[in-house]
Amino acid sequence: MGLSLCQLKRDMEAMANPEQAVILQRFFKTGPGQYGKGDIFLGLKVPLQRKLAKQYCNLPLEDVAYLLQSKIHEHRMTALLILIQQYDQANAVFRKTIFDLYLNYRKWINNWDLVDLSAPNIVGDYLLDKDRAILYTLAQSNSLWDKRIAIVATFAFIKHGQADDTFAIAERLLDDEHDLIHKATGWMLREVGRGDVPAETLSPDAPDDAAICY
Repeated sequence: MGLSLCQLKRDMEAMANPEQAVILQRFFKTGPGQYGKGDIFLGLKVPLQRKLAKQYCNLPLEDVAYLLQSKIHEHRMTALLILIQQYDQANAVFRKTIFDLYLNYRKWINNWDLVDLSAPNIVGDYLLDKDRAILYTLAQSNSLWDKRIAIVATFAFIKHGQADDTFAIAERLLDDEHDLIHKATGWMLREVGRGDVPAETLSPDAPDDAAICY
């Protein structure tokens, strides 16, 4: 673990907000039997994590991967925000590396906010001009988060006027029993209907009071 990664983790610990952490752990369903069971929060809001990601945007990829495997939710979110920045600035070869890392480490991308802020920007963007079979494989997975990645990644296609994959994957998820898949699928279908899609739209699973984490 490099010195920069150690410093990033120290910075995050110093900014921790225990009261906010309690709220987030309740909101993100971290109790026994819930979808976020066992997730640990420091209590950092997303804008603060974006600032940290910008500050540590040059973190080596192996350190980003290490951070992505953390039990702490904000570590994983910040790792993904760093990956997005690195992806945006990368050449085609390094984008492929980041895309592969994302898929290989996706079991740690295991809550709706982690998926929604990263899948369109990495998975969807990378597949814009490529074969999209991987999304259909993910849509057939037993993993809740694989399925959410599959449908939410199509947001990148919608922004470019492409809706066929959104409709096809939505059809495959039609009978899914989980509310988080229903909401994500409905969200993408609504974005198709809107036509003029903004660069970033708040997830329907965000808090009613979005200030809780955004």
